[in-house]
Amino acid sequence: MQAITLTQIIATLFDEAEKLLPVYLKNHEDERIANGNCAACIIDEDGNVYGKLYGTYKIRARESYRIAWTKASQVWITGLKTGEYEKKFFNSEVEECGIEVPDLIGWEGGQPLTLKDGTRLSVGFSGIRGIYDLEIMVKALEATEARIIAGNS
Repeated sequence: MQAITLTQIIATLFDEAEKLLPVYLKNHEDERIANGNCAACIIDEDGNVYGKLYGTYKIRARESYRIAWTKASQVWITGLKTGEYEKKFFNSEVEECGIEVPDLIGWEGGQPLTLKDGTRLSVGFSGIRGIYDLEIMVKALEATEARIIAGNS
């Protein structure tokens, strides 16, 4: 079997997230946020940035990507989920990371994800409610790794 590259894994992860979107967009609260114009951003350990915009309204998808990138880059810098870092920071549990306080995202949707081989990805998703921004990428990773194990990348 040919080795799969990180780029292929990330492309598969984006595809799996796209397959999940219709399920989340059935909920009116999630559909109304960006009307399906969502985005995902992944930053690998070397600082390479990967992105995917979903939907047909480019302007809204662009805004979703800006937020997804902000979430992913904050995770890349801090190593912590968005929202979690802010709580720890304001409770003096962690030191300032270099991001100016007004620029902290605060919303859920950014998280570190670790591949089975130990590769760490800093992931941001935007366009639905934050808790589901997190969930969709976790489920997409599970489906991606299942596809890779099955040899269907």
